[in-house]
Amino acid sequence: MAEGEEYESVLCVKPEVHVYRVPPRASNRGYRAAEWQLDQPAWSGRMRITAKGNVAYIKLEDKNSGELFAQAPVDQFPSITVEGVTDSSRYFVIRIEDGNGRRAFIGVGFVDRGDAFDFNVALQDHFKWVKQQSELAKQALNPDQGPKLDLGFKEGQTIKLNIANVKKKDGSSSASRPRATGSGGPSLIPPPPGGKTALTGEQLSSAAEADVSIPWPPPQASNSTAEAAADIWGDFTKASGSASSQAQQSSTSWVQF
Repeated sequence: MAEGEEYESVLCVKPEVHVYRVPPRASNRGYRAAEWQLDQPAWSGRMRITAKGNVAYIKLEDKNSGELFAQAPVDQFPSITVEGVTDSSRYFVIRIEDGNGRRAFIGVGFVDRGDAFDFNVALQDHFKWVKQQSELAKQALNPDQGPKLDLGFKEGQTIKLNIANVKKKDGSSSASRPRATGSGGPSLIPPPPGGKTALTGEQLSSAAEADVSIPWPPPQASNSTAEAAADIWGDFTKASGSASSQAQQSSTSWVQF
């Protein structure tokens, strides 16, 4: 194909169509298929609709040899080139041309209503595409005149983002996962930091009488308080030691503290 030469595309092919002689239209009321002697078609063959550039061509061809019987160039639809009849959806009047300037109107009819529908849609889609191409060409010449795309937020407009379950590149989810506990059950609370002294007996008794909570860790005890605490727990240690020795002597004896 030479540079700049337009190629011809096929829009629709119908294997069976009938051609009828159309009497002159006496008024502007439209064509009626009932006046065409539908039981005596003048010719029968196939219809092929092609497009070359912006022009569509309705070609009537022989079923077997493909020899061209007549064709109707269509540069606009709907127009006088293709008109529907007033009494049926399966019949149309088209204006054929022989290439030498001679024109004639003939009637065409489809056996199936679906074929007539496809014929209409093929022409409509082609000229819809022609209109779109024309609008795009105008926008290309005058880009400032086209509608501008407004991506800004309108007043009061909000947007909500949910990124809790966004997947990472490795497929894992970014949502936090609970830490697994050890094999021995739930993790234990760590012991208090070293260097802190135990509560004294005076602090325990005063807290019990006042029914107040004691802060933890407690403040560092003085030397005298520490000695008093050692004396209290020392008695408990002595009592525990005597109790263990008596338990060895007699398993039935009890120790009072």
